[in-house]
Amino acid sequence: MRARVDWRRSVTSLLIVQLIGCAAHAERINQEGRILGPAPVVTTPTLFDTSQADAIVSAMQIMPVTNPWNEDISRRPLLANSATMIAQIKADLSASRQTLRPFYEMNYVLVPDNQPRVTIPFLDYANESDLDGGTYPNGNYPIPSNQPIESWPKDTGSLTLQQWQVDVNNTGGDRHGIMVAPGVGSIWETWQMKLTQSGWQASNGAKFNLNSNALRPAGWTSGDAAGLPMFPAVVRYDECERGMVEHALRLVVKQTRREYIYPANHYASSIPATSTNYPAMGQRLRLKSSFVIPGGWTIEEKAVLLALKKYGAIVADNGGFFSVSVCPDDRFSASAFNHLSTIDINNFEVIQTTGPTGGPRSPNPPTVDAGADQVVDLAASATLHGTVNDPSGTSAIQWKLYGGPGPANITNANAAVTNVSFSKIGSYTFLLSADDAVHAVAYDAVIVTVRLPVTLAPDHSDLLISFPTTAGQAYRLEQSVDPEGPWTIAMNNINGTGSVITLRAANALAQARGFYRVAEADSPFNPGGAAGFPKPRFLPAWRRP
Repeated sequence: MRARVDWRRSVTSLLIVQLIGCAAHAERINQEGRILGPAPVVTTPTLFDTSQADAIVSAMQIMPVTNPWNEDISRRPLLANSATMIAQIKADLSASRQTLRPFYEMNYVLVPDNQPRVTIPFLDYANESDLDGGTYPNGNYPIPSNQPIESWPKDTGSLTLQQWQVDVNNTGGDRHGIMVAPGVGSIWETWQMKLTQSGWQASNGAKFNLNSNALRPAGWTSGDAAGLPMFPAVVRYDECERGMVEHALRLVVKQTRREYIYPANHYASSIPATSTNYPAMGQRLRLKSSFVIPGGWTIEEKAVLLALKKYGAIVADNGGFFSVSVCPDDRFSASAFNHLSTIDINNFEVIQTTGPTGGPRSPNPPTVDAGADQVVDLAASATLHGTVNDPSGTSAIQWKLYGGPGPANITNANAAVTNVSFSKIGSYTFLLSADDAVHAVAYDAVIVTVRLPVTLAPDHSDLLISFPTTAGQAYRLEQSVDPEGPWTIAMNNINGTGSVITLRAANALAQARGFYRVAEADSPFNPGGAAGFPKPRFLPAWRRP
């Protein structure tokens, strides 16, 4: 009898020990404040117009957050001759072409790190090409058999990929080809790429580092006339469906002057550099903030226009239109971008660009730390322990709820340390940011897991599990022999009454080991074990030894 009493006291003590830790973590967060999740892994060549590609590119940090393509230029001052340059850009075009045009151009393939290399001769600009281990004039590029070529399939009619690779109709054109290896962080881009009986060939080739702001050698071209990469600039399907293109766009104008400015490093013009009313390669335009985006326009159009206001567009080539490059993804509807061609060039302005050590690349950016993850009871508030290092002393600090099962009340969203209260159990992610209007916004995230205050009591061989409930909310009890799972549902659709209810786990104490947790019945059920990610909204496990 005495051993039985002592054993029960031990159980009561151990049952109230929480098993979820509060380990700090470092989230991957991009320039738009979007949490990217784990770094993607590519195992097979994956074409751009697939859901698999969407999942990969949406989890990529495409160039550093400080890169010019990712730079927020919405607050940059205007170039002194902005109005005159806009007038010149417009006057260079015929009256029927003086509006913005979206062109289906650059596509891409995602390749694994071990993608076999292919010899590709560079026929025209081998001396300005990255051979990447090849022997002059040949490049050594990771070209898969399903390598897409510019404008396929949206603008190539009924031609198959294989027919377009060999240019069966001798259509010609720019025929850009892009390969991206997220694992090693590399982009390879070519111009006038074609598959012949002897293999692949192109006019030139360029390699870029996805994780670096480094430029090509001064004066070198790339797949683009400005010497810039194209992949970071293309409008993709996945970002349009999220409602925001998260980078600057590639812009083509009729004529440029014989000069390039950061981040470009190549020009293609005979117009003297002194003719400064013509744009230079690398010139940056933005859509005026006064332009009202109609509510009835498509999600794709809104995504593009929001980007043109925030990130702008960089002049990258000469052509017969005022145009931006869109991925020729056949999932875009025929009318996805139709309204863009009604936007007159006069709705744009030219900004003063930043240099290689200016703007987000300048010294002393702000940094933030959102603190360690934590677990709290539903009835209690949590304290968000943020830390902000702000050399400028001017950063706007903000906490915001990034995601969770319900609303959360932040006492002071503009204080680094503040309290927050909750109305539902589950996992909440909060984002802390510091914005000094010069550098890239500094972000960090913290997860707060909100649980019900569960109490446990032994009753002979049974276990009594009590917790407060919300009237109208259904709950479920889950059990496992291991805190990592797999879990099974012991009881489901337990109706909340607005007061404490008690569940009986029959013969629970007859088992050598047991764990229990309570979840809201409408939250996703995750059995855990090998499939333990993502975690559902549930309470910490409780156990008996």
